[in-house]
Amino acid sequence: MQNNAEETMVLPDYASSTEVAVEQWRNGGVSNSRDIVAEEVPVALEYNGVSHAVMMASPADLEDFALGFSLTEGILQDRSEMFDCEIVTAADGIQVQMQIATERFVALKEKRRNLTGRTGCGLCGAETLQQAVRKPAQVVSTAQFSATAIYAAMAEMQKQQHLQQVTGATHAAAWLQAGGKIALVREDVGRHNALDKLIGGLINLHPQHDFSSGAVLITSRASYEMVQKAASMGCGFIVAVSAPTALAIRLAQQANVTLLGFVRQPGHVVYAHPQRLSAS
Repeated sequence: MQNNAEETMVLPDYASSTEVAVEQWRNGGVSNSRDIVAEEVPVALEYNGVSHAVMMASPADLEDFALGFSLTEGILQDRSEMFDCEIVTAADGIQVQMQIATERFVALKEKRRNLTGRTGCGLCGAETLQQAVRKPAQVVSTAQFSATAIYAAMAEMQKQQHLQQVTGATHAAAWLQAGGKIALVREDVGRHNALDKLIGGLINLHPQHDFSSGAVLITSRASYEMVQKAASMGCGFIVAVSAPTALAIRLAQQANVTLLGFVRQPGHVVYAHPQRLSAS
């Protein structure tokens, strides 16, 4: 009987949002209503059959997420090192099963072996303070944008945040091309995930994507990890709707990255390398 039950078990169909019953309190009155909320699902990232990390994420664009995470975390150095990526739905989450080059997998296993038995690791995969605060090489960027173009791009990104519009609970990351056009937007409940999805999506579309010519736009604060991830791909221009952290500013200054915060028309704050920005 147990085997038959397992054979007929219906796996969940993970969507990015779901409808729930709610009680609304407004203007002194109470009413029963329906609300659309964002889904948050455990996503296990597996390399050559070995689970590396479980992330809470929106269950969409997971192939992009897997590639972007693998590149920005230094697990892969190039798109060609990922041979296969399969999304497998399980009863309690989603498995992203990747097959990667043997050399990269051996390096990943060695990193994991060094961490065995350690506790209290605040940053995934960090064994030392130097590994926790990774410093990418200085970025060589040709990006140049006007403040007017930045404001227009932020407004356009907001229009393309379809999941945010119905749930109010997700972050977005967008790519601004040199000509001032938004090329791609990715959303997720996690700001780091949204950026990884954007990076992976751009490379899946164009394996030789030039990150030095455009800008990353984000709807969150600019934390150290956001600057590190963008700079590691060669992006020299980051635009955030909220504030950066002090560590993010120092990293942007060291990595030759233009960093804008509090970008809300008609104003913004430049925290690092203003030379790539013009008034109009």
